[in-house]
Amino acid sequence: MQPVAAKHVIIIVGPTAVGKTAVAVDLARRLHTNIISADSRQCYRELNIGVARPSPEELAAVKHYFIASHSVKEEINAASFEQYALQAADEIFQQQQYAVMVGGTGLYIKTFCEGLDEMPAVSPLVRKQIIDAYKEKGLDWLQQELRTKDPAFWEIAEQQNPQRLMRALEIMEATGQSIIVFRQRNQVARPFAVSKIGLELPRERLYERINARVDQMMEAGLLEEVRSVAAYQHLNALQTVGYKELFQYLAGQYSLDEAVHLIKQNTRHYAKRQMTWFKKDSSIQWIDARNAGQWLSEFYPES
Repeated sequence: MQPVAAKHVIIIVGPTAVGKTAVAVDLARRLHTNIISADSRQCYRELNIGVARPSPEELAAVKHYFIASHSVKEEINAASFEQYALQAADEIFQQQQYAVMVGGTGLYIKTFCEGLDEMPAVSPLVRKQIIDAYKEKGLDWLQQELRTKDPAFWEIAEQQNPQRLMRALEIMEATGQSIIVFRQRNQVARPFAVSKIGLELPRERLYERINARVDQMMEAGLLEEVRSVAAYQHLNALQTVGYKELFQYLAGQYSLDEAVHLIKQNTRHYAKRQMTWFKKDSSIQWIDARNAGQWLSEFYPES
């Protein structure tokens, strides 16, 4: 752990289903502070079960920012998250020395810590050509283009997010370089210290947790939740694992069992991409999620 500054953000990261929320709530409770979520889907108030929103008990125990704070009709991206999260941190620091951040959206966390990278200008014609091609040929075409032209980015991309994929493709088409190159510029100085704690599990154990959680989501009414937002399925907010597959089931493309199998498979793939992203960050201190309670007691004892 680095020396504590006057203002200090402790960020809990890791793949989906590893147990970040429970650890963050326990940590925030011990520090008598609040939590800023860094999850690109839990911010939507229309989505609950499928995004694994913290439980009512967890939300009651600790104040959370960026949970059910926006509508799926709003376009939320790294830039808007950066502004929101910095304002939330400033509000927390008015009363507390510490703030806790938790989430698995690596780009949001990077932007909060380092600022948003300046991207090269892209010709409106290039952008229009890519958008038109996506509208005509669909997500499969877009995914194949990125897989072929920018395999390094593809490995860590939100592969079901057409907006992110189109942005990466237009950068490649305009510059001949991966968007990753432009994400490695100078960091912005922040008026607070940052510590990053990564939670991990053996792959087999993590995949067991993912499969079990998907089953729990279905039992809790995920299909009904998906039906309730079907009118918005064309929006970027709904181009996400757990919703996309059930929309396809409702359209008759898959049986329900096939759709649930795909949710589990795609969630496992997403977790792998999250770990690929986070493992490239040498500032993260990794701990086994099964030992998180011991870590909390050692570094942040009850007070």
